[in-house]
Amino acid sequence: MLFPRSFGITWENDTRYWIWLSITKPSPSGDAEIEVHELVNVCWLTIHGKLEISRLSPGVNYEVVFIVMLQEDSYGWSVPVDLCLEFPNGKILIQKPGDQEKEVSFIISEHEKLNWKKGLVIKGAIVRPKK
Repeated sequence: MLFPRSFGITWENDTRYWIWLSITKPSPSGDAEIEVHELVNVCWLTIHGKLEISRLSPGVNYEVVFIVMLQEDSYGWSVPVDLCLEFPNGKILIQKPGDQEKEVSFIISEHEKLNWKKGLVIKGAIVRPKK
């Protein structure tokens, strides 16, 4: 799992827009504290993650799954967000990547309509083989 501290999030260090919270995750081996990032209020949403391409196997289709929750008082989510998967050279993965690409990026964004959003809690993202 990739955790929110590894993401690039627009205005992530400004508490007017994002705050860090600790939540308890129950598990059979004992409760664990994890950090999550909660959206306070933004109209320019960009969440950017990266993964080294060496962690992926050639010929396997992958999916990026974001682990998120919306708070009860959330708003602004009727306008869809965009999800993009790209390499540093700007190309979208259609075939096996070449040797020059070292990492793959995934981005959630919404800033064309400048629609205010609130209440998204990000736990992390998982890149896994698609079933």
